[in-house]
Amino acid sequence: MRRREVIAGGIVVASLVIGLGSGAAAGSIPSGTMPTPSPTPTPRVLPSASPAPIAIRMCSIEALSTDPRLGSMHARVMNANTGEILLDRDGATPNRTASVMKVVTSAAALATLGPDYRFTTRVVRGSEPGTVVLIGGGDPTLTDLPTGDTTIFGSVAHLDDLAAQTLSAWNADPETSGTPITTVVVDTSRYSGPDWNPTWNLKELSDGTTSKVTALMVNTGRADANTNTSPRDEDPVGRAASAFASALGGASVVSGAAPSGAVSLGEVSSPTIAEMLPQILLYSDNTAADALAFEIAIATGAGNSFDALATAYPVALNAYGIDTTGMNVVDGSGLSDSNAVSPAFLVQLFRQVWQRQANLSLVLDNLPVARQKGSLAYSDRFIGDNAIVDGRVWAKTGWIDSGYTLGGIVQAADDTPLTFAIYALDDVDSSAKQAIDNWVVGLYNCGNQLANW
Repeated sequence: MRRREVIAGGIVVASLVIGLGSGAAAGSIPSGTMPTPSPTPTPRVLPSASPAPIAIRMCSIEALSTDPRLGSMHARVMNANTGEILLDRDGATPNRTASVMKVVTSAAALATLGPDYRFTTRVVRGSEPGTVVLIGGGDPTLTDLPTGDTTIFGSVAHLDDLAAQTLSAWNADPETSGTPITTVVVDTSRYSGPDWNPTWNLKELSDGTTSKVTALMVNTGRADANTNTSPRDEDPVGRAASAFASALGGASVVSGAAPSGAVSLGEVSSPTIAEMLPQILLYSDNTAADALAFEIAIATGAGNSFDALATAYPVALNAYGIDTTGMNVVDGSGLSDSNAVSPAFLVQLFRQVWQRQANLSLVLDNLPVARQKGSLAYSDRFIGDNAIVDGRVWAKTGWIDSGYTLGGIVQAADDTPLTFAIYALDDVDSSAKQAIDNWVVGLYNCGNQLANW
């Protein structure tokens, strides 16, 4: 067929040459005629800027996303450099976060209270002779250990120091010098409502994972001030008040309120929020996170109880400019099944964490790191072939009875930083952690070529 086309083309060309040859010479113009000028072509208008090429992503982790060990899986992944969503699996739906909530609480506290905020416990003179008032300031790190001893929070405020200040001020005042302190009035009005969230399982108290949330306590309610998991106090206020009264020499203890304008006798303060974050984020301290939550509520004017948190958190998080629609916060620790924060919110927050915006560098510096520190350095995380991400994943772990979660940043093999949040919910067990780790390693391997299928 092609040969016939060539032959036919040759016949046409020959005919043209013959035709030209029968008149004027080939290529000559007959005398007295001028050629008609060709019209000037209109220049083609080019776009001012060519559109960016569309990335064709062919690296799929769908097999990892459908691992049955993940139960009802919800997730989202974002390129932290560009803000582009690379993968989404029902990521816009708010759901229970487990302890990943502590990142949200930390961000809200840094925005409203600032990194240098401290809880302060005070003592003032009472309205009756021989009476002092111990005012709880919400400090979960206050200790009844002797001054000089440390706890899991490091160097903290000590009740014996506060008692020494109180006695010194009492004896230095001519109005009280030489008279005994007979009664300690305990004012815990800084917080209100139930001290145990009604959505929590009471076994957490006996299991030693969390404490009641009260304005006065010692050692975050722990029996052992230097152990993360330790039985917790049934009556944290009573324990702290008794320890203070003993340090004063054995005064009696009653509940009450501080009189207005009372003379100050002493005060002690907690570590700063910046100094508390390692324990809260690396080792998931529930009680300290919930104390921060109550302070967030107070700072925003929402109230001073668990019921105030749903209003307080969106106000506090407004500083980051991220949509909080559908968010529901029931506690600051993430222990409740009733918390609801979407993976979509978290990946945007983690993007700002990665970029070290505002005070969020403190969150990044205190996140667990795969195989290096915190709860991602435990012996059951990123093991075997998954050890390839050693030092490349910064993320907060989460676990409650109804789910396992992880949220943070993975610096992929192609050096693309990916922010992610994944929830493995409902019918899951501890094997979900391995499935989550596999999924994160999939993100690491794909990097910016991650496909949403």
